[in-house]
Amino acid sequence: MDKWIELVKAKMSELKVTQEILADRLGMSQGGVGHWLNKRREPGVENMNRVLKALGMDFLEVALVIREPLDSQEDGISLTQKYNPYFRYPVSDWRETGEVRDGELAQYRFELSDYHAQGAAFWLTVTGDAMTAPSGLSIAEGMLILVDPDVEAVPGKLVIAQWPSSSEAIFRKLIEEGGQRYLVPLNPTYPKALYTQECRIIGVVVQATAKF
Repeated sequence: MDKWIELVKAKMSELKVTQEILADRLGMSQGGVGHWLNKRREPGVENMNRVLKALGMDFLEVALVIREPLDSQEDGISLTQKYNPYFRYPVSDWRETGEVRDGELAQYRFELSDYHAQGAAFWLTVTGDAMTAPSGLSIAEGMLILVDPDVEAVPGKLVIAQWPSSSEAIFRKLIEEGGQRYLVPLNPTYPKALYTQECRIIGVVVQATAKF
């Protein structure tokens, strides 16, 4: 409880959010919020997550990895060094890409990330070797990629795209050449595709990780 209060107060200070503003976001009284932050009452897990979400640390749940100080000399380290916020995102399927719905969460498994998404982010598992490069940036089959639908898809970004004629999305790099945009695989043995308005960009890949 003390750790949660410390984190909330630090985030409020960072965002310049008063108890009154936080209470308004939560739809409750300022006194109620004050009771929680001053330990006069203890909120349940659901209310703790509501407060975190109201402060921008949102998407389903926030887990905290806590590193306790090794000695008294570490008392002055910053909160971000002591607490590493992790966010829980669902692992989706290529055929249902971006179709995570409220109230349908039980069917998904989840993975953690330290990335704070702008939108309803989700993980995908890379299939095939189209994004496996002989050198430089390479994302192999089996790796998990985190997709954020609210990040702007600009040339140079790795994106998840889908054509109306296809039931599945693809993973490619968006580039621009001669005023025209293309979807390019990192594996040079695969052909690049002309990007047209009919093609839907589902989201931008913001993180890749391997599971062992």
